[in-house]
Amino acid sequence: GWRFGNFPGAQQDPLNHAQYLHEIYTRVAPDYTGRATVPVLWDKKTGTIVSNESADIVRMFNSGFGNLADNRIDLYPDALRAEIDALNESLYPRLNNGVYRAGFATTSISYQQAFNDVFSQLDELEALLSDGRTFLLGERLTETDIRLFVTLIRFDVAYHGLFKCNLRRIRDYTLLNRYLKSMLSVSGVRETVSIDHIKQGYYSIKALNPNGIVPAGPDLSEYGL
Repeated sequence: GWRFGNFPGAQQDPLNHAQYLHEIYTRVAPDYTGRATVPVLWDKKTGTIVSNESADIVRMFNSGFGNLADNRIDLYPDALRAEIDALNESLYPRLNNGVYRAGFATTSISYQQAFNDVFSQLDELEALLSDGRTFLLGERLTETDIRLFVTLIRFDVAYHGLFKCNLRRIRDYTLLNRYLKSMLSVSGVRETVSIDHIKQGYYSIKALNPNGIVPAGPDLSEYGL
């Protein structure tokens, strides 16, 4: 399971001094036996998990903390909410979750459907960027860009090979590749990326990689990673 501080660049748990994330879940519910998933937003005052759903946490950080947060960037502006919601509704099932549907498929039919969803969504995103826009919805960074970025940055490293989403790599898409580089240049974004953590995390999934060998590649020097 997820472990604190057991890999270069990983952090300890300074609040609860847990070694494994599952300890955080059982601290809240001692009889919990389900999966301990990330991310987790923890309330240190009440000692409980506020949310473990990434989409909800993004919204909370964007507008749920009032004056406690830096409000200079609004990732969910009123004027774009309808467009953001519409793109999110396509992006999540077809791409964000689509790669997992492909990777963990147990039948050829379900794998092919997920595979098709992944690459049809990537093709549509490539077309969306063809007018020269910087971000998905124009010149303004939104939560949808964050939701796309976390999948793109993992794609060539893990999803292309391990999850068998191997029709094309992100670097094979001219505009999506440029977009990925632009996202890495956004202040604070590059610092969140650890390719070693991504590779170690995904290639430790025994069901997909029973021998545990972590690949040496790919070469990500064009991204400065």
